[in-house]
Amino acid sequence: MNLSKRALQIKPSETLSILEIANKMNDDGEDVIIFSSGETDFDTPYSVKAAAVKAINDNFTRYTPGAGIEELRKAICYKLKSDNNLLYDYEQIVVSNGSKQALMNTFFAILNPGEEVIIPSPYWVSYPEIVKLAGGLPVIVKTKKENCFKVTREQLEDVFSDRTKAIILNTPNNPSGMVYSLQELQMIADFADEHDIFVISDELYEKFTYSSKLNHISIASLGESIYKRTIVINGLSKSYAMTGWRVGYSASDKSIAEVISNIQSHSTSNINSIAQKAAVEALSSCEENVSEMVNQFKRRRDYIAQRISDIPFLSSLIPKGAFYLFVDISKMCGSNVFETKINNAGDVAKILLDKYKVAVVPCDSFGFENYIRLSYAISMEDIVKGIDRIEKFVKENF
Repeated sequence: MNLSKRALQIKPSETLSILEIANKMNDDGEDVIIFSSGETDFDTPYSVKAAAVKAINDNFTRYTPGAGIEELRKAICYKLKSDNNLLYDYEQIVVSNGSKQALMNTFFAILNPGEEVIIPSPYWVSYPEIVKLAGGLPVIVKTKKENCFKVTREQLEDVFSDRTKAIILNTPNNPSGMVYSLQELQMIADFADEHDIFVISDELYEKFTYSSKLNHISIASLGESIYKRTIVINGLSKSYAMTGWRVGYSASDKSIAEVISNIQSHSTSNINSIAQKAAVEALSSCEENVSEMVNQFKRRRDYIAQRISDIPFLSSLIPKGAFYLFVDISKMCGSNVFETKINNAGDVAKILLDKYKVAVVPCDSFGFENYIRLSYAISMEDIVKGIDRIEKFVKENF
């Protein structure tokens, strides 16, 4: 029996695979420092958990509208207006099982077989796989360090074709931590308008910026034309420490939202009813919790970036947003360590995990084979211990 050729070409998520291995090692009694996780170490705010308990006690446990309850969709509209200067009606919002499903819905809604999606790298590992699952072709544009890992107009023009349907924009970026400026966003908006393509704007890390001079701006806010062609993707996983609750959403032109809603109605229907009530509470009253997280992450970012810069053979740009450090290990390539020739970041990651009990993410599946990603969404104690081990690895072998 033959399986789906499209499904067989999909790669497993490397970030989840590494996390699973590291957690298994910890369960077996090994002391592994995990820099691979894409979730915060903060607890879900108490009032959010209380809202979920109340929903259960109120027997709010039945099907809801497929696109989400009106109360939550209106709360998202209010958030988009107050945070992003974006005006949406609740019928333009579709609440999904995390932002990953929102992305999946979006590409199934806009792509025909063989149409292309421009993906600047470094990119989140799932973008190319989701595009392929939807029948599209990912077109990777490798950005440059000297441009702070941000795509240029020249690069976009070089890959544009008559099959180009959309471009993915992720700011703040996972894994680089870079944030697009107003001028850079306007360039992308102009490109999309001139070539009549969609913009998929993944804004999941919008709350995590660390400079008053470079705050997050939604590209959809730059004018009527780009507003209509942009599908905004966001969620509550990162900002409100709600990864396990699975609450994401898309905001788009009503004609697009209707198609997205239809797709979801035939795949998963509505998301968990209790999580929807919890999400309303998060959006309504938890900004102080978000501010506390951001302050903690800035302190951790400053520490980890300085420590890495002091270690020979390693370098990185200071991230402006998100909670990842994108570390260049290319100076290690070609060396022999533990009878292994280091060819790429995957070799470094394997040695760090096996010999030094540190889990990092090799970024070949993010489009950069000589970089690793370190998440600083872990305790300061673990950051210190983990960087000490990385420093020991370098000093003992290079």
